[in-house]
Amino acid sequence: MTTQIDDEQITMLRRAFSMFDSSKQGRIEKEKVRTILNTMVHSFDDRELDNMLDNEDVDGSGKLNFDSFVRVATHFLDEDDEALQKELKEAFRLYDKEGNGYIPTSSLREILAALDDQLTPDQLNEMIAEIDTDDSGTVDFDEFMEMMTGD
Repeated sequence: MTTQIDDEQITMLRRAFSMFDSSKQGRIEKEKVRTILNTMVHSFDDRELDNMLDNEDVDGSGKLNFDSFVRVATHFLDEDDEALQKELKEAFRLYDKEGNGYIPTSSLREILAALDDQLTPDQLNEMIAEIDTDDSGTVDFDEFMEMMTGD
């Protein structure tokens, strides 16, 4: 799986790598990669990670350079993004009972109110207006995804 990662992700990965590269030699221990992934990813398969770490540790030093670290990290970040998208698609489907590809903003209002019972009607109206960008009175999957992920 090859993935395009954006500058923001590279910056985040470089920052994490640098924090664990205390000797500033441009290499970190494989176990530190596991620690970083534990903070960034919901879950991952330990055996799959071990295999990837072993494959990237070509000189057998037990350490990875930044490029190797990025290859390992993005593999698991992608899986996490795919899992999140699948969960959100399932949540959307629960409210899209007719299978039309959209939910009425009234359903979205219920969802938002359930997520935060401190929201006032005016705040809910503002949020709905921000989300329902085409002013259709409905929210399609893309609008829903943008709301839930901020992308």
